[in-house]
Amino acid sequence: MFLDELIRKSLEEDIGTGDITTKYLDLEPINSTAFIVAKADGVLAGAEVARSVFKMVDPELKITLYRKDGDKLRPKDEIMRLEGRPGSILQGERTALNFMQRMSGIATKTAQLVALIGKTDTKLLDTRKTTPMLRTLEKYSVRIGGGFNHRFGLFDMVLIKENHIRACGSITSAVQRIRNHNTTYKIEVEVTNMAELDEAFNAGVDRVMLDNMKPAEIKAAVKKYKKRMEFEVSGGITEENILAYAKTGVQYISSGALTHSYKSLDISLLFKE
Repeated sequence: MFLDELIRKSLEEDIGTGDITTKYLDLEPINSTAFIVAKADGVLAGAEVARSVFKMVDPELKITLYRKDGDKLRPKDEIMRLEGRPGSILQGERTALNFMQRMSGIATKTAQLVALIGKTDTKLLDTRKTTPMLRTLEKYSVRIGGGFNHRFGLFDMVLIKENHIRACGSITSAVQRIRNHNTTYKIEVEVTNMAELDEAFNAGVDRVMLDNMKPAEIKAAVKKYKKRMEFEVSGGITEENILAYAKTGVQYISSGALTHSYKSLDISLLFKE
């Protein structure tokens, strides 16, 4: 239901009161064939979403998928074949590509980072830094790229961050306030130095998020507490430094860049000549 409503609203946004260009072209009511084609290397995500877009525009379109989500793409790879009324294909084109290009961009960036730490035991996580209303699709794309999802929202995990700590006065106070509710949720706390790490451990947290700490500091933290709580690294993760962070021995690395600083994958739709 979520996806159908999202697609419907996206089409309404684009088509509005009608596609005047296609309308005034007076296209012949004969079937045409078009192909969606990759123009760059990457990982495909959003193929079924794109298919759903075209089917919502015109249920009579014949659609053949040549690739599935998770497949590696090379330039000129055909992803999808569409047969039907040209006006229907044209009306669904931009919305379908918008979804597929962005989702594939996220999957591609995720796959690139996952490959860099592939020889370690560290898992790559996403964050809540997603496009409003597109979180489900963007987190799905991270999984397609080989990453893992952190919490989906504010409702499925306790994560005490800097502003929570400031509001409560200390890490100890914040954790105790949560414990007072006898919750069964695991508790994660953001820390920025070894003193805060010690306080978090003494407060009995399940996981710490080491925020913007240097690899040397992180390695020392892991050595001190690894068998007694989980470690997640966050902040400033790049292709150049992710392996160094993974080699510290942490279980998780989280990166907001997966869903806010990716490059959309170049994919186009072309009618058969």
